[in-house]
Amino acid sequence: MPRLQTFAALRHRQFRLLWAGQAAMAMAGWMDQVTRAWLMYELTDSPLQLGLVQGIRIVPLLVLSPIAGSIADRYPRKQQVMATQVLAGTLYAGLALLIVTSHIHPWHLYATAFGMAMLQAFHQPARAAMIADAVPLNSLTNAIGLNSIMFNVARSTGPALAGILIATLGTATCYIVQTGCCLLATAWTLGLRPTANAATREHAAPGASFGQSIVEGWKFSWRNEAVRTGLLITMCASLFIMPFTTLLPVFARDLLGVGATGQGSLLAAMGIGALGSAVLIASLGDSLPRGLLMLSGVTLYGVSVVGFAASTSFRVALVMMFIAGVAHVSAYALVQTVIQTYSPAAFRGRTMAVFQMGDVVVTLGGMLAGTLAVAVGARWTVAAMGAAGALLTMMIAAAQPHARRIR
Repeated sequence: MPRLQTFAALRHRQFRLLWAGQAAMAMAGWMDQVTRAWLMYELTDSPLQLGLVQGIRIVPLLVLSPIAGSIADRYPRKQQVMATQVLAGTLYAGLALLIVTSHIHPWHLYATAFGMAMLQAFHQPARAAMIADAVPLNSLTNAIGLNSIMFNVARSTGPALAGILIATLGTATCYIVQTGCCLLATAWTLGLRPTANAATREHAAPGASFGQSIVEGWKFSWRNEAVRTGLLITMCASLFIMPFTTLLPVFARDLLGVGATGQGSLLAAMGIGALGSAVLIASLGDSLPRGLLMLSGVTLYGVSVVGFAASTSFRVALVMMFIAGVAHVSAYALVQTVIQTYSPAAFRGRTMAVFQMGDVVVTLGGMLAGTLAVAVGARWTVAAMGAAGALLTMMIAAAQPHARRIR
């Protein structure tokens, strides 16, 4: 596989180990979403608590991400990743034990969801920053494209595996498998060579507080035009465009009349588009005009969501979902590449922590979409938010004309 240009970054042993570890953690994470939701509904029969157990993740990500990014720039990132993986495996194993012994209660799911969000806040910036240390800069786009491929494969296979295990062996088995995924990720991370964090330690002035370090990261993110553009585009898409999936059940059941099976087909169409886009990005690598593509990608994302909202035909809706998948991944992966390329090693942990906060913005966007849908209906809500996202992206492009020339 590494002989093919699409998989070129896998020629580097450091990246192979990082990629394998991320694959294991992504599989565990997607399995957890299905298992935790199923278990909560089984325990409470409450749709409200399904939403709350997901929403509780906002607070740790919002509060801890800046601190986590600063730690990733001050101390060895390998140890930070290792610690979070071991603790995640411990939480999964604890849930499995509680289920097996029939001592599981809803508060356990809330507490561990909060704990997993804390670990994610520390895990993702450190691991993402390590990618640029594992490959030459001219292979960075390929490496992030491969990460996108892996993420989308895990997004498809993880929930499917969890569903099979729940149906045949029960939820405890899912958490045992997730614990195994964390152990595998830890074993692969152990094989990584220590990265040269000397540059990051030099940058953090002796005695500088975490607060000063966080402020420095925010200042750099705003002053660097390429990084600022990437972050603005991500936040715009996260708030206005990505949350349309929150209302997908309304479209599937009430507006398109295709039910749960149709909803699965819509998500599958988006997943196929996302996977195809990730393969293209990994194959073409740094020959891509990244600035132009990330701006046009998010604009197309918003337009395709408007098209989906306006669709009265299931076939047209499938096509719009496919296009949305293509645009989402091209924009997301390219933005991450731009941020890492234009961030010195001393700042990568902090800039990736800001990038990670897009997850919080997506959740807030989902809450906004739900509120608006009550007032004006799902179709008008999705169309208006998609159009707003596309228009704001075009405004960013007009306000920062040099962004189109980012390579």
